[in-house]
Amino acid sequence: MKRVSDRALIVRVDTGTAELIPDPDLPDAWLLRLNGTAQSHVNLNDPTLIAFDYIRRFADVIDAVAPPGALDVLHLGGGAMTLPRCLSVLRPGSGQRVVELDRALADLVTTRLPLDDDDIELVVADARAALEAADPESADVIVADIFTGSKVPPHVSTVEFAQAAHRVLRPGGWYLANIMDVAPLAVARRQAATLREVFPQVAVVADAALLRGRGTGNLLMVAGNAPEGIRHLTRRIAADPTRARVEHGPKLADFIRTAQPRRDE
Repeated sequence: MKRVSDRALIVRVDTGTAELIPDPDLPDAWLLRLNGTAQSHVNLNDPTLIAFDYIRRFADVIDAVAPPGALDVLHLGGGAMTLPRCLSVLRPGSGQRVVELDRALADLVTTRLPLDDDDIELVVADARAALEAADPESADVIVADIFTGSKVPPHVSTVEFAQAAHRVLRPGGWYLANIMDVAPLAVARRQAATLREVFPQVAVVADAALLRGRGTGNLLMVAGNAPEGIRHLTRRIAADPTRARVEHGPKLADFIRTAQPRRDE
């Protein structure tokens, strides 16, 4: 592996200011901050060591719902590409396409934190445009981790966007999305209602305290067609020491309450 400089960097990128900061405790581990917000953490020596809980939870969800072996994964939102690096180790041979809007950020990451897997393809494009241009039934998993600041842009959180994702997924495939929210979780409730308009199986995975309306944090939306995937996920999260919880079925209906699906304007 090519070793990168241990010097911190502050760089202007297309969407603002990016900082690459070396981890003081781990050699060849880096924190990416975008406009002052911690966005990604990468360990180049061992990409499976993930510092951010929500990224680790993405990997756990994929392990629970997807069949063993290599996968075709479409990542919408790149950052420092923590999850693609992890999956290249956990799922060797997987074909991964990463869509990142910010060209300067993509160049910074691939130059300073080089990828070791030729099966990871990086594309500079808008996430929705890339999704709508993708071939039907071409992905086993779609991961959406798309933010402008702390918010998910509206055009990638609508029923029509979910329909585009459903078209690209193979039978048995899964759509996963990360969102940030705070009590009373209005954004998460509306996103769950939106996905339920398109997918027969929808679940929300988050810390139990956050689901009870305490604090601010990440919630993972999980959507697909196969009920056995949700059953596997529920068992996996039940064994999670981080006190995460899965809301689905009647509990998901209670979670959604009166929230209405978001549609394109």
